[in-house]
Amino acid sequence: MSRPLATAGWSLAAFLSMGVAIYSYRYLPQVGPMADGVLANLFARPWLMVHAGGAATALLLGPFQFLPALRRRAPRVHRYAGRAYAVACLVGGVSGLVLAMGTTAGTIAAVGFGLLAPAWIYTTAQGWLTARARRFDEHRRWMIRSFALTFAAVTLRLYLPIGIMAGLTFEQIYVATAWISWIPNLLVVELWMRRGTLFRPLAAA
Repeated sequence: MSRPLATAGWSLAAFLSMGVAIYSYRYLPQVGPMADGVLANLFARPWLMVHAGGAATALLLGPFQFLPALRRRAPRVHRYAGRAYAVACLVGGVSGLVLAMGTTAGTIAAVGFGLLAPAWIYTTAQGWLTARARRFDEHRRWMIRSFALTFAAVTLRLYLPIGIMAGLTFEQIYVATAWISWIPNLLVVELWMRRGTLFRPLAAA
């Protein structure tokens, strides 16, 4: 992957992450349009607000943690932002697991979102522990996996309109996104990491 292409990919991911994060913060004061299916969750109150706050914060912080310039020029900022990101993921993951158990979208959706939550928690925890152990190559790989799962909040929102345009009902595509919003993300980053090309052009910046 060339450096311009990698930079463009990072920029697009950061733009989408920040857009979804800012839009999702509306769940905290509960303003703006709210999806009826989401609000119907048995544990929506208070866990939807907790989940939205954690996931949105992780989306805001995550992209910038991959910038080599930040790590070189402001390592303390990188460390503290990384800790805030990890806490946000853990909060989002735990609350996401609770919401998965309360979904009204059926068993298939509950299992899909239910598996995403512990995977998100596990990859983030491994990233935290490897950083503490100063195994930075492993740390970077685990945090790439973690952000791939964080980014599920973006891919879910991309798939919803695509599914509706394809003629699926909201309920059908929502069940599908319980799986396709995060499994392809993990597969893509695993393949790229195996090739050793992920973010290499950015690392040279």
